[in-house]
Amino acid sequence: MTRDMSYLKDCPIAVLGGGAVGKTCAADCKLAGREVRLYSRHKRSLEGVSLAGILLDGVQHNLFGFERSGRAHFDIITTDMEKAVRGAGIIVIGVPAHAHEYYLKTLVPLLEDGQVVHIFADNYASLLLRKYMREMGCSKNVIIGGWSSTPFGTRVQKIGSFTLPHVSVKYRAITLRGATQPMTDIDAFIESAKYLPCLDSVTRGNGPEKGDTMLDIGFSNVNPVIHVPASLLGVSSMENWTLIYGKEPETYSMYSHGLCPSIARVQYQFYMEEQAIAEAIGIDIPTYEYEMFFSRRSILTQEYMGLDDDGKDNVVFPLDKPSDEGNAGPNNIHHRYFTEDIPVGCKIYHDLGVKYGVPTPIIDSMITLGGAIHEKNFFEETRYTLDYLGIGKMDREQLLKYLYTGALAA
Repeated sequence: MTRDMSYLKDCPIAVLGGGAVGKTCAADCKLAGREVRLYSRHKRSLEGVSLAGILLDGVQHNLFGFERSGRAHFDIITTDMEKAVRGAGIIVIGVPAHAHEYYLKTLVPLLEDGQVVHIFADNYASLLLRKYMREMGCSKNVIIGGWSSTPFGTRVQKIGSFTLPHVSVKYRAITLRGATQPMTDIDAFIESAKYLPCLDSVTRGNGPEKGDTMLDIGFSNVNPVIHVPASLLGVSSMENWTLIYGKEPETYSMYSHGLCPSIARVQYQFYMEEQAIAEAIGIDIPTYEYEMFFSRRSILTQEYMGLDDDGKDNVVFPLDKPSDEGNAGPNNIHHRYFTEDIPVGCKIYHDLGVKYGVPTPIIDSMITLGGAIHEKNFFEETRYTLDYLGIGKMDREQLLKYLYTGALAA
């Protein structure tokens, strides 16, 4: 029987993160009429928000036409995480992976019984949060789960070096894949999504999908398979966009200007390596067909435009035609498409492949090339290892038991 999570409808929502995802989630929830507290550890990211709130707008493409726009003024805006999460029902974490450790370790002592944590995108943060709870002696009865992606493609608007209190949404997801650590909490977590308004386009659309453990959610994150080959192999297009073609840096789109059939073939082979690793571990991940990669939005279009009755993409943006459908970015090699998706996403795939005997030559080449571009060795110069996630010493049986039940080997 599904657990009653209706108590969440009257509880404040704490949003942790002052970037594009955090601000958009917070504004979306506030415009839906909820009490919302916005936290960032950086005071500068909150500048202007107290005075002007956050303006949420944009084309917000999605199959069902769901849209929410307006100017949101929050109940609490703070750099003190305790003020944000005290008494909150749902805690949203919307920060890049490199910020997870700080946010999660700060959050652990503040957790309260009955709280539900939603992480966009998870990037193995649910595994980290449970690990930190064990290490810090926290036994609070909380539900911890994460999603394969964010509820929308969004960007903070800027003028020059100035960040404006304004977020623009390019698309809204109508389905996302979520899971919990452990999976015994999955039904309650999915039910709790009904009380998180930034997921309204999902819960009112095709609905959330139950993933098969938090590792599935790591594989379900389409960012590494889409972003990394297209950003690395299209890096000359990005760097010449301004120098040679005289375009504004912020107008470059990896989707619109970097993708081509050759890169799509690499993306598909990258995905096939992911699938082989998942099969070796014994978990299910989403299935994509070869032709689905040959679109200017690659496999991302499914998140907001869905599939037809035959399981094909409802909308395809052909690679032989121009399109401005894609999100902007990256405009330099320090963008998260490089600095997060390679040393986090690709690196964990590599480590799982090594542990479970699955060769990953395409994924490994991405890590090698990304490191060369940054003049680093991303195999070594990243904290993201299986040990870091707390699962390095587990064999396959122990790992699956931990993911499904939370039980650790004696």
